[in-house]
Amino acid sequence: MGGFEEVPAGTCQEMCPAGELVRRRRQKRLHILELGPPEQAVKEYSRPAAGKECPRPEELRPPPVLLATVRHLLGEAARRRPDVSAAEQCAFITDRLRAVRLDLTVQRVSGLACAAVLERSLVYLLRAGHQLCGEPAARFDAHLHRAQVQECFAALRRAYRHEEDDRAAAQPLFQALFLLYNLGAPDALWQILQLPNHIRASPELSTARAINLAYLEHNFARFFRLARKLPYLQSCALHPHLARARRLALLTFSHGFSSRNCRYPLDRLAHLLAVDSLEEAEALCQAQGLTMLEGSVIFQKGSFKDSGPLNHSPSCLLVDRKWGQTTLQEFTEGVCS
Repeated sequence: MGGFEEVPAGTCQEMCPAGELVRRRRQKRLHILELGPPEQAVKEYSRPAAGKECPRPEELRPPPVLLATVRHLLGEAARRRPDVSAAEQCAFITDRLRAVRLDLTVQRVSGLACAAVLERSLVYLLRAGHQLCGEPAARFDAHLHRAQVQECFAALRRAYRHEEDDRAAAQPLFQALFLLYNLGAPDALWQILQLPNHIRASPELSTARAINLAYLEHNFARFFRLARKLPYLQSCALHPHLARARRLALLTFSHGFSSRNCRYPLDRLAHLLAVDSLEEAEALCQAQGLTMLEGSVIFQKGSFKDSGPLNHSPSCLLVDRKWGQTTLQEFTEGVCS
């Protein structure tokens, strides 16, 4: 019997365990977003150390408390404040969401209880990734953020596998978000193709697969046409790939329209690539070494150059304009309910 490890069950009924709260108060390490009134401290992430004993039940929050914690983070903690920058706010919420996922893992929570927490976490992470993509690396670590999104997707998709009767109503949407976020990745598509037929045939996944196929086929007219029609959250998931898709589109056009006498109207190109302005379209073309002449682009395959690191910036047309008049908390509950 000694070969079985006992799985702890959390008993902490607060967002922050009492022992941690006392310690952080004494050390004056409560974040500005945790100060009151009322004081609403949230358990911070602490990396598990090798050889460290398993957390005690009073240090772990059970699933209902974890769900309430996430709702607090996406509600009160996510409200815009003039004294806290968007990047600092994101760093705080992302850290606390990471602690939530660790509590889930330690208690081996699965199924719907786990999915409800992770779905809401992903809504925040995908939205924040788009909103802060233009921040300097010192304020927003895009690589760390992407790693956390992937970690959250992996945990959520494991949770879905514990629901044999597919009671997770939002599963088709989040499987579609997974494919869009991993656009063009063979392994991601293979995982999607292993899903039950009724999930694969859902409108959300059908659209995501069509966009993935258009990207793989370099059919960028269809790719951006479909991207325009995506709802807000799917657009956030797709956004990290837009810069590369536009660069590949210009490379494709440079070969297909390569001619000294061919002129491609800049306004038509801006519409096709779904950029926010003619100025952005012109800057994009010039960064790839393409020649501009009287409001048109001259495509020549010999002049195309790789401009180096991709420039990711928020998109008004493809993302921000799709955000309705609602709060993040209301939006999230509407998506996950």
